[in-house]
Amino acid sequence: MLNFLCILSGRMMRCVRCPVAYHGGETCIAAGSVVLAANSIICTSHFVPKKGYSHHAHVNVSWCFVCSKGGSLLCCESCPAAFHPECLNIDMPEGSWYCNDCKAGKKPHYKDIIWVKLGSYRWWPAEICHPRSVPTNIQNMKHEIGEFPVHFFGSNDYFWTHRARVFPYMEGDKGCKDNKIKGLSKAFKKALQEAGDRFQDLKAQRETREAQENERNGRKPPPYKPIKINKSFGRVQIYTADISEIPRCNCKPTDDNPCGLDSECLNRMLMYECHPSVCPAAGQCQNQCFTKRQYPETQVVKTVGKGWGLISKTGIKKGVFVNEYIGEVIDEDECRARIRFAQEHDIANFYMLTLDKDRIIDAGPKGNYSRFMNHSCQPNCETQKWTVNGETRVGLFSVCDIPAGIELTFNYNLDCLGNEKTICKCGAPNCSGFLGVRPKTASNGSDDKGKRGKKKIRKRKTKHEGRKEHEDECFRCRDGGQLVLCDRKICSKAYHLSCLSLTKPPFGKWECPWHHCDVCGKLSVVFCQFCPNSFCKDHQKETVFKSKLDGRPCCSEHDHCNTAEPLEQCKKMETVLSLKDTVKSES
Repeated sequence: MLNFLCILSGRMMRCVRCPVAYHGGETCIAAGSVVLAANSIICTSHFVPKKGYSHHAHVNVSWCFVCSKGGSLLCCESCPAAFHPECLNIDMPEGSWYCNDCKAGKKPHYKDIIWVKLGSYRWWPAEICHPRSVPTNIQNMKHEIGEFPVHFFGSNDYFWTHRARVFPYMEGDKGCKDNKIKGLSKAFKKALQEAGDRFQDLKAQRETREAQENERNGRKPPPYKPIKINKSFGRVQIYTADISEIPRCNCKPTDDNPCGLDSECLNRMLMYECHPSVCPAAGQCQNQCFTKRQYPETQVVKTVGKGWGLISKTGIKKGVFVNEYIGEVIDEDECRARIRFAQEHDIANFYMLTLDKDRIIDAGPKGNYSRFMNHSCQPNCETQKWTVNGETRVGLFSVCDIPAGIELTFNYNLDCLGNEKTICKCGAPNCSGFLGVRPKTASNGSDDKGKRGKKKIRKRKTKHEGRKEHEDECFRCRDGGQLVLCDRKICSKAYHLSCLSLTKPPFGKWECPWHHCDVCGKLSVVFCQFCPNSFCKDHQKETVFKSKLDGRPCCSEHDHCNTAEPLEQCKKMETVLSLKDTVKSES
């Protein structure tokens, strides 16, 4: 597991207006900071947006950073991040709200690959550049404290922007569909390719620097305190049962493998460990692996691209106890405090595993070798919760035969922390791409072979299949944020509540005003392609014209339109556009 803590030391550059300080150079200092002298700056927290300047306006995405779906979102007041409250397991707060990254003080840095929102254009991939590395004419463009230049991929254009209109690019990002501007598809595809290549180059450079640093520090795992049993922290208690409370099985010392894997031991079936003073099998009992720490021999090794890992030095049979997940047992308050500390100090490694509804095992500061087991979407081990002497403990058991020298893995089943998804690097055929996302269903060759010769059954479309992806900006004001989505099957339009003169989202199935005549409210037959204005058959005359810009139908409110165009031509064009949308949705 990689750690992105700052490893520099030396003189600090301090903000002259607030207590913020960074190490010198491009690695630590926030992009957009103004350097006054060798040890003094004005940090990006002092950015003041200019009134009336659209590129200074704050904008949020229209999808959740956790599940990538739209709907009623909780928007950060400082950056474009947005979340469903239920994805963060919180209630919708009142007043201003800031995401964890912004509360922790995380800022964009030079050479970061980001997504940028410029005007009414779609989110576009770009790289943050240092002002010294951009052309002179870009350097001389008027900009404010907190703004930084970005280089757009695909077009080689530059512009000055700020943190309220950018969010980090993640490996494998493909952007969202944009059906409004058809001339961008080729340029956007080129931009995605260039952004992916540049991201991999910067990643390789970073990993090289980290490898060199690890080589200088010696090839040793990060420090932690080894312990053999769980240790309670703070007010948390670890329960120990009385001998009379421990269940007794019916196994006998004369049985073959008493209380073993293939036995009918009632305790083993219920995931209870036998107690040596209670079990009838006494010293022959084979269900005491937690207490006796019967771990197969393992070794901590450096893996490719995943940091440190754990391999088995001997062959392990299916169902065998591999290790116990051991660490400090903490409560929810302490867990939140440790996560907040990690985010504030940019710590990317977490070793927390839920024990029960009130307690969590944190193997970060204290633990055993199980803390080095990496995640896999197709793991060879699994976690099981057993009761040992009345206390719940977590064991790792093999789910298949594991040859010697193979890395031991289990599925973390993590929820994403902070604003960024954690990329999965397990390399499994069914890899989901991110931690906490359900693995893909791997295709089975034998199943495909058995299906040959059978009649093909056409799969019936579900209710939401074929629905177009909704746009990420309001169809009326062309700005992003928290949007209401049209429920008509082939309509991709979205709106702000304020642009609809509403105070709360409409109840039930809702169709946007584009589908109803602006005059009488009947179903529309002609539509403006630049705003929600539309008209029925009775009111279409002298209301919709042909756009001078690209020939699409538009209303008289747009000054880039002609004033006279045959109505039949507009109707014909609208019919063609509607048919195209229908064909696309069905395909």
